[in-house]
Amino acid sequence: MILFPNAKINIGLCVTGKRPDGYHNLSTVMVPVGWCDILELIPGSGEGIVFHSEDDFGSCSPENNLVMKALRALEGYIGRTLPPLEVYLKKIVPMGAGLGGGSSDASFAIKGANELFGLGLSDREMAEVALKVGADCPFFIYNRPALATGIGEILAPVDISALNGLGLLIAKPRSEAVSTREAYAGVAVEALEPGLSPAVAISDPVERWRTSPLLVNGFEASVFPLRPEIGAVKERMYASGALFASMSGSGAAVYGVFGSAKMAEEAAASFSECEVFTDTL
Repeated sequence: MILFPNAKINIGLCVTGKRPDGYHNLSTVMVPVGWCDILELIPGSGEGIVFHSEDDFGSCSPENNLVMKALRALEGYIGRTLPPLEVYLKKIVPMGAGLGGGSSDASFAIKGANELFGLGLSDREMAEVALKVGADCPFFIYNRPALATGIGEILAPVDISALNGLGLLIAKPRSEAVSTREAYAGVAVEALEPGLSPAVAISDPVERWRTSPLLVNGFEASVFPLRPEIGAVKERMYASGALFASMSGSGAAVYGVFGSAKMAEEAAASFSECEVFTDTL
């Protein structure tokens, strides 16, 4: 079974409070995008789960990879070990980019194992397993545009028709990566008025998003002074004709929404120092 775990972007991201458990509450619209890793699950002939990847995860051991954590969480949920399994992961979505690549890998592993072994878990049950791995993992179980609140696990459908047919460019400086812990260390907490969220503003024409306070990524204020190259990418998105641009998640990737896919592709040529992805929304 070959799966293609996709990335996401955040439209607006407000950290609304710090919780007693150390997590933060937030409000953000998350949208799936077509930048994908490659994940293959093959029934094994040996024992247990064997993880394979040619990618460099630094000091992270295979057992600590989010894919393995997800499969272990799945075993804990069903109360038994999974049948022997060979897992192959090829990373294409940049790491440390705020695009949710690792979380997507984890969630797709859960979905793949559920199908491969006929476990019969519902999306709700798989989302419950995924939440044990990461706050944004449940999003990738459902994998559709959503307003995410709580720590990111409370999902409500949103209308993103304002984006239909527009072009997307994502650029992540090769020399930059932002850890989630680093980003949260400097972020400001902002209380939203009742009834307000990024979902309120995304029904407006995209040309108006740039001036909406609801569509600001709150991590930019703390990340850009520390990583000016990331802030410069956002400025260049607008200089290249983007209707709207923002850092995704806690960085380091920045995306721009353009009038067409052709415009996004033409703009991508000026980001040679970045890993880039273009698509039609």
